[in-house]
Amino acid sequence: MLEGPDLLVIGECVADIVRLPGAADRVHPGGSPANVAYGLAGLGHGATLLTQLGPDGNGRLIRDHLAGAGVEVRTDGAKDPTPSAVVTLDGSGRATYTFEITWTLGPVSPDRLPRHVHTGSIAAVMEPGAAAVVAAVDSLRAAATVSYDPNVRPELMGEHEAAVRKAERCVALSDVVKASDEDLEWLYPGEEPARVAERWLASGPAVVLVTRGGDGAFAVLPGGQVTVDALPTEVVDTVGAGDAFMSGALHALAAYGLLGADGRERLRSLDRATVTDVLRHAAASAAVTVARAGANPPDRAELEAALARV
Repeated sequence: MLEGPDLLVIGECVADIVRLPGAADRVHPGGSPANVAYGLAGLGHGATLLTQLGPDGNGRLIRDHLAGAGVEVRTDGAKDPTPSAVVTLDGSGRATYTFEITWTLGPVSPDRLPRHVHTGSIAAVMEPGAAAVVAAVDSLRAAATVSYDPNVRPELMGEHEAAVRKAERCVALSDVVKASDEDLEWLYPGEEPARVAERWLASGPAVVLVTRGGDGAFAVLPGGQVTVDALPTEVVDTVGAGDAFMSGALHALAAYGLLGADGRERLRSLDRATVTDVLRHAAASAAVTVARAGANPPDRAELEAALARV
């Protein structure tokens, strides 16, 4: 394990049933928070995932997958079936999702305080569990930095205005926020992503990261905007790309000593060179992931090799 903060991820696991025209279905462990936890563990961090898994084959598949990377999996004992999503890929590897999911997480009481908490996606918007997630983040943020990724899934977001309020509440509780341009378009139709990111920044975070698929990514911080290009790669599919970006970004921030309550002040005085390097790590992590099937983020050696090719 790398020396550094213990990272707690709170959120859903999902069995991704990947469907390609003319091919048999393939089942991959997934769920945005689970993918982030898996990516962090693969990069050498002590990662704990607080989630819900059913007593079924998909639940065992996901638990074994996460444990194999070194993720400590904690569940609340719920007996609902493991959530699933049919992931349909088009000819360019772009994914669309159809979900069967419940999220009923109860009150959260970690047995040890983490130095960083990450959440987002379905877990932060679907009730009744979303209320427990937000309460947990609120209670832990005095001792931990917080990151959030809305990872919008329109079918599961509920009423639009309520979903926007929930996202904005999570943004205000966070130190680091990551969103895709598609997330922002759903939340704020017709608004420029940079303008939304600036508004979010003003509500509390130290930095807002925005991904733009093949057009790269940018970060908004008090000193302005930093942009990086996407790494050239042959795309197999985009499943888990944003989650790999998130884990790569957190990995880089941890390496700079910017996570944890003792790193918060430094995080809030980020310079452009550091942010550029964080974006480079995040973009490289995503590039490795889209070059192979499923949500399969890089380990530390693979990430370093990808960065060396830039």
